Amino acid sequence: MVRAGAGWGKDDPLVSTVRPFGQGGGPATASTSRPAGSMRTKERHVYNMKKTSAQKAESPSQLINAKIKELGDWRGKTLSRLRAMIKKADPEVVEEWKWRKPSNPGVPVWSHQGPICTGETYTSVVKLTFFKGASLKDPSRLFNSSLEGSTRRAIDFHEDDEIDEKAFTTLIRAAVSLNESSSRSS
Repeated sequence: MVRAGAGWGKDDPLVSTVRPFGQGGGPATASTSRPAGSMRTKERHVYNMKKTSAQKAESPSQLINAKIKELGDWRGKTLSRLRAMIKKADPEVVEEWKWRKPSNPGVPVWSHQGPICTGETYTSVVKLTFFKGASLKDPSRLFNSSLEGSTRRAIDFHEDDEIDEKAFTTLIRAAVSLNESSSRSS
């Protein structure tokens, strides 16, 4: 997060002052030569946020592992179990980590010839959002969230929910089949 002139002092351990490239001294050098707020230095205050373990890892699989470990509760166990079921239903599934930004460490995404679903965690729910869920048959009625949209559907898993593994596997395979048929017709 970048804040200009937000009132933090240069002695604050969470703040460092930098001068952008081209303002003397090469790329992003520390600046103490001019007073704060000087228009000529174009100084910016950069808030150094502590990175979570999920942000320090590198591959998508490592990021998902770190997220599961970081959660350390029923949500981590549930996400881990769902991940294993997705991989079992589609051994060729690709794990991705998308939409990383300063306000959000990112989201696990499982894909096969296109995205299948995301795996988000909230305080009271683990949510799998299926990108093309509205186009999937769901005879077991696993979808219980985002039902009004024309494209996506989601499944909210709560702490004590039972997971119908057979129905879930069928849903993952149907999403893969839909992606495969969509990629062939493109």
